Amino acid sequence: MEQKAQQRTRVPKVKVGTQGLEVSKLGFGCSGLSGIFNDPLSYEQGAAIVIDAFHKGMTFFDTSDAYGNGHNENLIGQALKHLPREKVQIASKFGIAGFQDGRLLINGLPEYARKCCEGSLQRLGVDYIDLYFPHRVDTTVPIEHTMHELKKLVEEGKIKYIGLCEASPDTIRRAHAVHPISAVQMEWSLWTRDIEDEIIPLCRELGIGVIAYSPLGHGFFAGRAGTEGLPEGSIVALNPRFNGENAEKNKKLFMRVNKLAEKYRCTPPQLALAWVLHQGEDVVPIPGTTKVKHLDANIASLDVKLSEEELKEVSDALPVDEIGGERDIELFTSCSWKFANTPLPATPLE
Repeated sequence: MEQKAQQRTRVPKVKVGTQGLEVSKLGFGCSGLSGIFNDPLSYEQGAAIVIDAFHKGMTFFDTSDAYGNGHNENLIGQALKHLPREKVQIASKFGIAGFQDGRLLINGLPEYARKCCEGSLQRLGVDYIDLYFPHRVDTTVPIEHTMHELKKLVEEGKIKYIGLCEASPDTIRRAHAVHPISAVQMEWSLWTRDIEDEIIPLCRELGIGVIAYSPLGHGFFAGRAGTEGLPEGSIVALNPRFNGENAEKNKKLFMRVNKLAEKYRCTPPQLALAWVLHQGEDVVPIPGTTKVKHLDANIASLDVKLSEEELKEVSDALPVDEIGGERDIELFTSCSWKFANTPLPATPLE
């Protein structure tokens, strides 16, 4: 019998970092509402799903100025008009300034951070952003320069907490020395686990929470084993894990998860999400969806309880060395945490 989402399913609150940020244990990744992986929703449709998620216990919503060139933040802003601001935690990001020659243009300059923050505040229609991230690390700018500006924005009340996305261990340590980092956002799922050896121990050493994006493997654990049915231009359609021999190889891994899901009386995506939820109280996955039925199923994953032995069984079903393909396209892997060190400041900053 599948786990059913019911009103009784409670989404607990957890503390993220050491500075006071508290969010729902299960967050909502909003990028898909603006067509990052699929056809975009209208403002009304997208806002309706966000509002529904809030009333079902999700209070943490993750967006970015890069999602739909501001469309996503405007959409969240529409939803916030109907929600109690003090009970909602909004995470947004800046720093992806465009594309050139097949690469992301990343800007971590202080003046750009401030300009982007002002724009996000306007689109969201809020006085402050709860958690603000550089979307990727600008490897041409000392992280201290970016962090000092973000620290000023905290002091001015425009943002409450600072996070990092896809940051290297060195960058995390140096940023944290300027101002406490509340959360690091990384891809983490059953089939993307490269942060477990270095990043996770470091975050726990420093008291930094982990926001796990793509916890369902870009839809893989929801049954997407190939590129069929994806709209033209979808980023997922280019993902190496969904194409060619990799897709065939990974389909076999999905069947293992499917079999285990039957054993634990839940669906494959619920099992995959439960696995991430069980990685620690400091871990907050942010699955996204455009459908209410999937939202309900995601919430029901909180009812899937796994022992340490059962967690190991699920982990062992997908050995990382058996997974076919890189986790993302070159456009994004080239600016992942493995390539995210920054130069040292020429002179000490006050």
